[in-house]
Amino acid sequence: MISSLAHLVRLARANYVFAREGVFGLVDPTPLPLPARAGLRLARLIERPSSVSKAGRLSAALTRLGPTYVKLGQFLATRPDIVGTALAHDLESLQDRMPPFPQAQAEATIERAFGKKLNEIFITFGPAVAAASIAQVHRGEVMTPDGPKTVAVKVIRPGVERRFKTDQDAFAFAARKAEAWSSEAQRLRMIETAETLRRSVVLEMDFRLEAAALSEMAENTKDDPDFRVPSVDWERTAKDVLTLEWIEGTHLNDHATLLAKGYDLPQLGRAVIQSFLRHALRDGFFHADMHPGNLFVDADGRIVAVDFGIMGRLGPKERRFLAEILYGFITRNYQRTAEVHFEAGYVPPHHSVESFAQAIRAIGEPIHNRTAEEISMAKLLMLLFEVTGLFDMRTRPELLLLQKTMVVVEGVGRTLDPKLDMWSTAEPVVREWMERHLGPAGRIEGAADGAMEIGRFLSGVPGLLSRGAALMEQLDAATRNGIVLAPETVAAIGRAEARRNRWTAAALWVIAALLGYIAYSIL
Repeated sequence: MISSLAHLVRLARANYVFAREGVFGLVDPTPLPLPARAGLRLARLIERPSSVSKAGRLSAALTRLGPTYVKLGQFLATRPDIVGTALAHDLESLQDRMPPFPQAQAEATIERAFGKKLNEIFITFGPAVAAASIAQVHRGEVMTPDGPKTVAVKVIRPGVERRFKTDQDAFAFAARKAEAWSSEAQRLRMIETAETLRRSVVLEMDFRLEAAALSEMAENTKDDPDFRVPSVDWERTAKDVLTLEWIEGTHLNDHATLLAKGYDLPQLGRAVIQSFLRHALRDGFFHADMHPGNLFVDADGRIVAVDFGIMGRLGPKERRFLAEILYGFITRNYQRTAEVHFEAGYVPPHHSVESFAQAIRAIGEPIHNRTAEEISMAKLLMLLFEVTGLFDMRTRPELLLLQKTMVVVEGVGRTLDPKLDMWSTAEPVVREWMERHLGPAGRIEGAADGAMEIGRFLSGVPGLLSRGAALMEQLDAATRNGIVLAPETVAAIGRAEARRNRWTAAALWVIAALLGYIAYSIL
């Protein structure tokens, strides 16, 4: 009861900030029930005048409410099914920027993490160069066998874990109430959405996991000619501190400097798109926050990504789904595209494949009448998810994260080359995946994997049979002799029965006394 009241107080404060910033003015009251429409009208009475755009109002409110709400806004940018397409697009621009916390606190966190004095860990440790809701980054120097080396040091913000836990408990409370009251909230999986946000932030606040993500992507991309990631300094990395190679490069959105250095901007645009698709399809592991601020171009012309706090994963089924969807639209094979949805189990089998193919054709055909620079794969996926909602396809968080990242990556590619042909850029990567996994080599590998699974199953059969035989012997004995209990079990049952009898007798005496008192009062 007390915790529920605390959650309601926190949510009420958030609603007050939303009302003051004019966020409720973004809500269409038409489909809402009468009490909700009345509540919206009351909330708008305290709205303060502002010349800020609609998107700016929501961003301002989330920023005022603190780091957890900024993360919530960034997360909701991946859920257009919840907040709507336009608002999700506006939330893409929400910047995770906070004032830096004091240098002394950063130094104390590092010393506490490693149990050493700062000068025993770093030769130099400068002031913060960037600050966000969870952490801030400092420039430092370390001594290596090859001499001094410049590093980037990411330090967690003091008290942030406690603040996030408090706010996220309130989010979970709101999600449970929403699903209890609304079938639409159940379809959108509000509880699962709140839990996904909680998990993602918990992972983001353990820098050892970010270091592991960097290490995994470094292995995946070691042979890629146009993409790399910073190396991790594991000796100076802990839960609250992450030390990485300092990247000396040019921001990908600094077009003037890139041109002055002689880089081919259209080629960089293609490299961004193809790198992202390669990571998603080939590796099933992709950087899910590839905005220009996190992308550099190094001296060798390779794209270098930083900030691996938000990562996306796709299983084999999701990768095949993505590849066949894109390939189906490229080749205009709408029937196959529809079949993939049913094979993946995304669309319930009671629907018609042919009807679904017709709906997909309505999305795909207009695309082929447009010029290359007008085609958006991200918009294509967004329209596809809208149509699948009509066919009872439940929300797939991993696919929505993929679609959100594709929006950002496409935007980066278009700024580098406004005439970027998304289909011709994507086609080599998609075709390579199709040939590798669905061609003869893929079938042979699939058959080999299947044979290994059968072998593992057969190797476990003797154990299953022996356990089954022992179980049958026990059942046979129970049938012949009845179930035999151990003496200590019988004694425990006796004690429990005696306690139950005592409580029953006590209850009867209380009832009798109450009846006697009532009778006496009446007489």
